[in-house]
Amino acid sequence: MSADTDTGVLEFEGAEKSRFTGFEKLGKALPFVERIYEIIDHIHLFSGFSQADVASLAQHMECFHAPAGREIIREGELGDFMLLLLDGSIEINKIDKTGLPQRISLAGPGKTLGEMSLIDGEPRFASCVTLEPTTFAVLDRAALGQILAIEPHLGIKVLMQMLVLLNQRLRDAGKRLVQALELD
Repeated sequence: MSADTDTGVLEFEGAEKSRFTGFEKLGKALPFVERIYEIIDHIHLFSGFSQADVASLAQHMECFHAPAGREIIREGELGDFMLLLLDGSIEINKIDKTGLPQRISLAGPGKTLGEMSLIDGEPRFASCVTLEPTTFAVLDRAALGQILAIEPHLGIKVLMQMLVLLNQRLRDAGKRLVQALELD
């Protein structure tokens, strides 16, 4: 990941490089700590974090603003970052067997997206498209590594919360699978 100081656009290496090209770069997430703390009740990932924890984490995140109708995450692409939605809304789409995108969910302020790829670097499960002007913070794998090296207590807290969140999602997916199998 590198920052182009002339354009103010954060650029990622490889497949992620094009994701934020042309988005308005707002800089580090520190000015958004109050907003993050405001919506923290909705952010399962940050439950139990103090305002100081959020401020420390924000030092490692970059914020962006995207207009409506912009794809932020593309299904099938490799990823190494997650998003924290601060304002706006995002539609989460999955390509169906006919090749058409189908809405599987909506996400608003306080939701996190892309945690699985942040951890394992595997291809994205779904696409995320802004429905309205949207502000989001980005935590990438390199920044998470820095947090673990510099502030191990905070890094472990982040990883434990991600583990809980991903485990909850896995349980929910398992329940839906069982329900679908019972219908057949």
